[in-house]
Amino acid sequence: MLKIAVCDDEEQIRRHIQAIIFHECAIQADLYASGEALLAAKTAYDIYFLDICLKKEGTLNGMETARRLRSRTEAVLIFITALQDYVYEAYDVEAFQYLLKPIDEEKLCMVLHKAAAKAEKKQAVLPLLIKVDGRSIKIPVADIFYGESSGRKIILHTKNGVFTYYERMELLEQKLKEGFFRSHRGFLVSLKEVAGYDRTSITLKCGDTVFLAKQKYSDFVEAYMDYLTRG
Repeated sequence: MLKIAVCDDEEQIRRHIQAIIFHECAIQADLYASGEALLAAKTAYDIYFLDICLKKEGTLNGMETARRLRSRTEAVLIFITALQDYVYEAYDVEAFQYLLKPIDEEKLCMVLHKAAAKAEKKQAVLPLLIKVDGRSIKIPVADIFYGESSGRKIILHTKNGVFTYYERMELLEQKLKEGFFRSHRGFLVSLKEVAGYDRTSITLKCGDTVFLAKQKYSDFVEAYMDYLTRG
């Protein structure tokens, strides 16, 4: 079952959203009044409903809380706020949706079901199984930055380190498929890890830069824009 958190400094709103979630998904969402309390929670949630203006109960606002959450999770983030000022910043933390107060229940229900579908899809993704020095290792697909070919080996760059093992890039590409792009014969990149690009290279959020073949530039832009649109 999915785990959902609601963080808002107004109790009435927290309870209202919680009631909608329970009615629609039969899930009892956990409630938090501040970003500090949410970040201190030991539970890893699949979906976060997060107010941007968290003023009453703590010092962290919702956007800073979201940035800290994003540094450690790929969970679905949904902002709920009375302000439109932060809509562009919401893209920086890959927010799934930006809902305005007063809450439109019909819109909230629609977003909730789409977010649940996305979170369930993330749960269903099997880890990548590789063999390093005779040991089988499971690598969560969400942790992969990019793969780099070196002779008959793959150098896999991930959040938990770099792993080198024997495999062809074509086979790795077949295994990962959705959410990855073969930018060059020697590189396969995770689209969610893209920080920027030009006509010859892609910069990743981890700080590394990989080659982008000139003939693949248009296909990459199309794939990346499609990824951003689909969330």
